[in-house]
Amino acid sequence: MFWDKVAGIYDIFGKIINGKVNSRVASFISKRLDMTDDVLECACGTGYMSAQLAEKCGSLTATDFSDGMVKQAEKRCSMLPNVTVKKADITALEFEDSSFDVVIAANVIHLLDDPDRALSELQRVCKAGGSLIIPTYVNKGKTGKNSNLSNVFDAAGAGFKQQFSYRSYCRYFKEKGYNISESVLVRGVVPCAVVILKNDKHS
Repeated sequence: MFWDKVAGIYDIFGKIINGKVNSRVASFISKRLDMTDDVLECACGTGYMSAQLAEKCGSLTATDFSDGMVKQAEKRCSMLPNVTVKKADITALEFEDSSFDVVIAANVIHLLDDPDRALSELQRVCKAGGSLIIPTYVNKGKTGKNSNLSNVFDAAGAGFKQQFSYRSYCRYFKEKGYNISESVLVRGVVPCAVVILKNDKHS
């Protein structure tokens, strides 16, 4: 798997190349957490954001589909008593319904063949009235067409399966019937659109 192969060097991108964006996104999310929250983080990668989020919530379950990323996250979060790191598939989560106050899936929606299935799972494990926080990398242009950098990712084996601009990303959720409570575009080398959804779709 591509992500297993790059797990050991992924922080070069996450902290150095696009570090300002990722730091601002982590700060934005952290300010919206509470020390009583049980939080699920999907696609945690090397745990770069996990370590920051853990300071602001009661418990954090950090998950990723890549064994290599899970190992890196375990190392980074080994001294954080409120963090549990697990392997998990965002499209088939092995958690009970309504298990978490806040569910976060950062920088993964654009990589998925079936983002709708992932969103359904994120919603299922989130408590009614809870929050789904879903940042994802977007292209700089208004059309959402490939940028030069996303073309580089594609050639390396980590292509954007979904091509979003900030506007089209927000529109995507609205068209699916989700209630966007907050959204922001964090600009940088690879911009990130952060969307917060209120989980009010439980029957």
